[in-house]
Amino acid sequence: MSSEFHQQHRETPPFALHRRSFLRWGGVTLAASAAELLGTAPTGAAPARRKGTADQVLFLWLPGGVTHHESFDPKPESPAEVHGPIEAIETNVPGAWFADPMPRMARQMDKIALVRTFAAGTNDHFQGQAFALSGKNVLPGGILSEPNFGSFISQQRGATGGLPGYIAVPGSTRPGPPNTDMFVPAYLGQRFAPFCTMGEPRNQDFQVRDLALCEGLSPERFRHRKSLRVRLETMLHRAEQTPATDGMDQLYGRAFELLTAPQIRSAFDLQREPAEVREKYGLTKVGQRCLLARRLIDADARFVMMDYGYDWGDYNNLWDNHCAPSQHQPHMWKMCKVPYHLPAVDQAFAALLEDLSQSGRLQRTLVVYLTEFGRTPKINSNGGRDHWGYSGSIFYAGGGVQGGQVIGATDNIGGYCRTRTFSPADAVATVYHAVGIDPHIMVPDRQSRPVAIQNGGQPIPVF
Repeated sequence: MSSEFHQQHRETPPFALHRRSFLRWGGVTLAASAAELLGTAPTGAAPARRKGTADQVLFLWLPGGVTHHESFDPKPESPAEVHGPIEAIETNVPGAWFADPMPRMARQMDKIALVRTFAAGTNDHFQGQAFALSGKNVLPGGILSEPNFGSFISQQRGATGGLPGYIAVPGSTRPGPPNTDMFVPAYLGQRFAPFCTMGEPRNQDFQVRDLALCEGLSPERFRHRKSLRVRLETMLHRAEQTPATDGMDQLYGRAFELLTAPQIRSAFDLQREPAEVREKYGLTKVGQRCLLARRLIDADARFVMMDYGYDWGDYNNLWDNHCAPSQHQPHMWKMCKVPYHLPAVDQAFAALLEDLSQSGRLQRTLVVYLTEFGRTPKINSNGGRDHWGYSGSIFYAGGGVQGGQVIGATDNIGGYCRTRTFSPADAVATVYHAVGIDPHIMVPDRQSRPVAIQNGGQPIPVF
């Protein structure tokens, strides 16, 4: 993407509102808050919440700003210039409707809690992604200053199954320019950085980066080399020992374990899946990444992120559907039906939920789908939808979530939230709640100062 195009779409944050807009939007929020205060919860007390039952998390991350109009929040009664030829279809939950590119997920609605009033509070990709990945609304200059919530879960709950505590499949998304790695442990240190598989799982020759032994190098010889390295670095550490080098040591140790444990290596091996299973998920980027993520959950991984990534070769960023001339995208209403656009997500997500449910893993695994913001109700002059931080859709499943519910509602064009809005801080607090982490606990930063893992944010009532 050209720098000119990028600058064009680093738009003014939507919550830097004019007074009239603030009264309109804020009034709805205040009214919703007042309604909550008039409920059964005692004054000053948080509403009673059921506990989550998750000890694993599968995070479905689609950066770029997925359209909610053509997926989970259709508006068939809106003006034609808003909904176009996209129709609403029934789900398996009465009264809940999805857009027609999502027929398979419509049959999984009873497993999910759909949140239609997710409001990012920004139109900027960098800031929106940092907010969603950390739960903290950082300033534009601090997008890498806060740890991903996967790093916190790894730190607080520990790794399981002999696997890294935070795995990213493939962890290759680099928004830009400049291209930037958003998957960071920040002040938690490299010990809690994600293990990124890199590569492309749908390719026949896919192999996890650094997971293969060099040709002719047996496990025994490899252990020999490890022993030699340990002896050499022991001497170096006597001269200087820092938290950074300690973190790198733990990364090396994790790599050694992965390289020499057959049961762990097999968890990353998609070739062990039957052809019909691979086809069930779809032979697409999102399909095979979801399948690999499910294999890692089956192997007891604590936290797995399915990172869709940016498609620089396929219509640029697949979800950033401005349909600008430089993107070479068809009209939004055609784009959303391109086989590897929403239809691929529909197929992969539905297969994932179905398999986790049938295996019994869903009850102990929280599945969360996030994107940084929604897209405009108005189709732009190029036939696309632009960034929209006022509303969007996300969902949760498993881990104690009560499926079959729709939380929140937008107005008749899918532009503004008519009921209580939920921020990325709330979305992340929901994940922490599901795995039994207090979002108000303090952890030390690099200067050993106490820092809260969450600034604000309350769990969304999906449980």
